[in-house]
Amino acid sequence: MKILVTGAAGYIGSVMVPILLKEGHKVVAVDNFMYSQGSLLDCCHNKKLTVIRGDARQKELISGCLKDVDAVFPLACITGAPACNNDPVTATTTNFDAIKMMLELRSKKQLIIFPTTNSGYGVGQEGIYCTEKTPLNPISLYGRLKVDAEKILLDAGNCITLRLATVFGVSPRMRLDLLVNDFTYRAVTDRFLVLFEAHFKRNYIHIRDVAKAFLHCLNNFSAMKDEPYNVGLSDANLSKLELCQEIQKQVPDFYFVEANIGKDPDQRNYIVSNEKIEKTGFKPDVSLREGIAELIKGYQIIRKNQFSNA
Repeated sequence: MKILVTGAAGYIGSVMVPILLKEGHKVVAVDNFMYSQGSLLDCCHNKKLTVIRGDARQKELISGCLKDVDAVFPLACITGAPACNNDPVTATTTNFDAIKMMLELRSKKQLIIFPTTNSGYGVGQEGIYCTEKTPLNPISLYGRLKVDAEKILLDAGNCITLRLATVFGVSPRMRLDLLVNDFTYRAVTDRFLVLFEAHFKRNYIHIRDVAKAFLHCLNNFSAMKDEPYNVGLSDANLSKLELCQEIQKQVPDFYFVEANIGKDPDQRNYIVSNEKIEKTGFKPDVSLREGIAELIKGYQIIRKNQFSNA
């Protein structure tokens, strides 16, 4: 297939594009390279890759890119509550308006696989798993924009949305502002962490398993289309405190303490069921333990806190 990927040089895209190319797909990679990243350089030898430096909000650009593609992965996004709060106009035009524009431009035959977030569930109920039928109650601007984008996509049809758990793992366009990545970085470099809202729970998924989920949807599109799917590790619905305890198993001198000093901007506190996508045959490959070990190794290379979105 020929696939248009916007935000292709981002945290997820820079892992996904090489995998798509390896699978034999042609990829049109669009990115504005706002973080000056060189994360697709190792793919430039591949004749099936086209790289376009541009903005996913540019109508003429996206219209031209859509002319002969079979599928679209709209990854371009101002990601995370802090980054969206810092620039709500850019967040709105990128995370929602660009998706609406793309829908108006695309052919109904062109399929879309879109990553949203399970932070749309907001504050869950203790002991009750959030399923795809659970009412969405996003707290942050980021969550609201993702929920609104998901709605117009599913209403338009020929689409699958993936409600991603908190992603972790090493990427060529690394991010340290994601919870597992952040906590592990602090464990390796600072050896201590002050926790707030330590009992708040959320679900997690490795970045390579996000790419695997996209491929799974692509290969099973007709059976899965026009539905949302939670994507996470079913054995990793953990509180911040439990996450720190998992990291401490591999960084024994990591010290952490609870304090009432902060507040999560999107108030994520929920547990998630991934049963729906698992019933389609999808199973993650990378455990939380393996991902933490990978990050510890990666942080022997990365020692500057320059890799974030906020």
